[in-house]
Amino acid sequence: MTDLPTSGVLEALFPYSATTGETTVRVSVGYMPEQSSPQDSRWFWAYHVRIENHGEAPIQLISRHWVIKDADEVIHEVRGDGVIGEMPVIGPGASHDYVSGCPLDTATGTMQGSYQMIDSEGKGFEVAIPLFELEGPRS
Repeated sequence: MTDLPTSGVLEALFPYSATTGETTVRVSVGYMPEQSSPQDSRWFWAYHVRIENHGEAPIQLISRHWVIKDADEVIHEVRGDGVIGEMPVIGPGASHDYVSGCPLDTATGTMQGSYQMIDSEGKGFEVAIPLFELEGPRS
């Protein structure tokens, strides 16, 4: 967890963002040619997510729900506990960052979703993950 840097820098580093209440989710994404094999219909992206707590009490990420759509309009939904094996507690004015990846059978697609969180009193709430584009190289 890190302290929140000034805005402007964050917008440049994370072009996709969504704010729900006092929580902001930012995403940057990059195509990974070394892990892709277009001749085998496999494209791969890495994405960096930053979850910021702008509130005055800690929050905890409990689970995730992703909706991944490829260029053929095939939708894959992913649900699971935490993120990359963690259920991070994010203190007031702090953030949690993680990096993960997504393979697709097409050269383009989109991802979006939500995190299920709990506040310091154990009350659950949902936070939006912004829609972001997965774009492979242009031929």
